[in-house]
Amino acid sequence: MLPKFAFRATGQRFARNIGSRAISVKSLLHGSPEAKAVGEVELQQHSRLVGRGKYVHAFEIHRVRPDATEQYKQAAESYYTAIKSDPNLHVKLTGSWETVVGELDTYVHILEYENYAGYDRSTALMRDSEHLKAYNRMLPFLTSRSSQLNQEFAFLPSSPPRTQGGIFELRSYQLQPGALLEWEHVWRRGIDARRKFVEPVGAWFSQVGRLHQVHHLWQYPNLESRKETRENAWQLDGWSDTVHKTAQLAKYMDAFILVPLPFSPLK
Repeated sequence: MLPKFAFRATGQRFARNIGSRAISVKSLLHGSPEAKAVGEVELQQHSRLVGRGKYVHAFEIHRVRPDATEQYKQAAESYYTAIKSDPNLHVKLTGSWETVVGELDTYVHILEYENYAGYDRSTALMRDSEHLKAYNRMLPFLTSRSSQLNQEFAFLPSSPPRTQGGIFELRSYQLQPGALLEWEHVWRRGIDARRKFVEPVGAWFSQVGRLHQVHHLWQYPNLESRKETRENAWQLDGWSDTVHKTAQLAKYMDAFILVPLPFSPLK
């Protein structure tokens, strides 16, 4: 869970006790107009300010033995298609991908739950069903696995299922603690600039697992198109500022190229 502010106050009480200088600081922290509007009523958790609280997205990362990728893919298709089709679970599969540039033999699955109550309910049902056996059939092919619960940024809900072809780029950023609000402000403007050339697939920030992480997912016809799109973005006002501030807010960043698995709803 992301850190909480240590104080709560209405705008009038805040002005009386802290003064006009603190109000300026508060405006800076809240970044976007949407976040500022909420902040005038009450300073709350970062996730309340920048997140779209309707869903929780689980990122499941599987690292597979190089000699067992085909067996793993078959087992993964059996498991993930079964849980997304089970009407009792209320689980959506956003997508499943294989990494082709970056950490090879690594597979990314993104599942959507109806907030934390839905996650609790669905995972409890999975543990007491045939789905657990299907999940366990993947395990002999893995070298490691990890999971992370993420929330969508309010300004960018995930794309619905679609088939456009090409490649996906998953960009992950490890932020400085406390930098999420400023990141949201910077990237809200940055993504508006990039939208002139490519529509983002989704943007999330972590809440459980590795904290202070942000993920962006993009789709391109190929790597050459990705290169041209990124070069064109540099010609736009505001994009260079977004990149500059990203370097200041992030401790490190990764860019992985993914291809969708045949059963992925996003491909």
